[in-house]
Amino acid sequence: MNLVFEYLENKIKLTRNDSIVIGVSSGPDSMCLLSILMELQKKIGFRIIVAHINHNKRKESVLEEQFLVEYCKENALILEKMTIEEYKNDNFHKIARDIRYQFYETLIEKYQASYLMTAHHGDDLMETILMRLVRGSSFFGYHGISILSRRLNYYIVRPLLYVTKNEIEEYNETNNIPYYVDSSNFSSKYTRNRYRKEVLPFLKQENVGVHLKFLKFSQVLEEANIYIEKVVSSAYNNIYKEGSFDLLSFNDIDPFIQKLVLEKALQSIYDDLSEINDKHIDSLLELIKKGKSGSKISLPNSLIAYINYDKLVFVKEDESSDDYCLELTDGLVLPNGMKFVISSDESNGNDTLHLSSSLVKLPLYVRNKRDGDFIELKGINGKRRVSDIFIDNKISKLERKMYPVVVDSLGQVVWIPKLKKSKYDGQNAIKCDIIFKCL
Repeated sequence: MNLVFEYLENKIKLTRNDSIVIGVSSGPDSMCLLSILMELQKKIGFRIIVAHINHNKRKESVLEEQFLVEYCKENALILEKMTIEEYKNDNFHKIARDIRYQFYETLIEKYQASYLMTAHHGDDLMETILMRLVRGSSFFGYHGISILSRRLNYYIVRPLLYVTKNEIEEYNETNNIPYYVDSSNFSSKYTRNRYRKEVLPFLKQENVGVHLKFLKFSQVLEEANIYIEKVVSSAYNNIYKEGSFDLLSFNDIDPFIQKLVLEKALQSIYDDLSEINDKHIDSLLELIKKGKSGSKISLPNSLIAYINYDKLVFVKEDESSDDYCLELTDGLVLPNGMKFVISSDESNGNDTLHLSSSLVKLPLYVRNKRDGDFIELKGINGKRRVSDIFIDNKISKLERKMYPVVVDSLGQVVWIPKLKKSKYDGQNAIKCDIIFKCL
């Protein structure tokens, strides 16, 4: 444990003015870390806030919580606890993690804490890296677990990454540290447990300090990622705008950076990037390489990526197929993000419509295109099919399903927002009492 104490004293440099929130389950790992902090507290004098979450999944959790209540009382420790009453979907681990960190951040704010400490250890790091290597992950994801993570107003510290599970158990036994054992940690139905029971013993037999090699690997990847992230962010900001990629610019950047730019875009879409693996990135690159407008692939959670001429666009599948028809009102927002507002704008651009209520049948409606739709264009004799205007303006097949068309109550197309206006637009010709702008 010398490396753990040295890290906390000399690298983190804890002071008497610090407040530390520590996640404690009552298991051997978190009780070990709590004991270490209590030892340092005697020497340095900082404040410890014990944060316990009852996940409400096992009968023993009630006993574990009561044990921790008594332990904190005996040792004059601040204890904050909560119980998760229900889980709203089947992804237990993600939901539980989200709730945990929301709870932790509430306590960090309440106690003005500088640090959140968790009891992830060297075996956890090895398991995480190996699982991601086997499953496939992002470049940053392969580094596993950070020993120090910067947040907006605090740090997450995982000092037990310097030690193995065996070292934790030995420390607990030597120092008579009480704890409870979660029986689910031994079940082979969980992937992580299979790595723990079958793969890690072999690695430790090859090198007793293998966990430190994994920690070094993790830190090197993290340092490399800091530099690479600067390059990726610059490319991303130039290429990815309003949900789509400029493929002409994308094809000019290095292939390695291309992959990371795609990952960054998906990170902005998905709450949990673990849903995306290297196969999805390869599929996106193959889609871009073919470059055929209208071609598409499906991604997790009903996300579609498709080529729209010189752009790669991401859209939710359920947002690309449903018909809609809405009355045109001030502040109307469409499923594709377009917004309509009443305006006094006298410009003649295609983003603004000027109508006289005497020439159209009110109310006006906004809907997606229907078969056979045509528009009588302003300043041009004759009609044009709306579908042809979409093609002329490089509106992809997927976008066409949701792209708005404004009609009156007789079904006459009076405006294709941002593209074309009909002969009914009266700007600079007649007095208009209806003016809408599309944002």
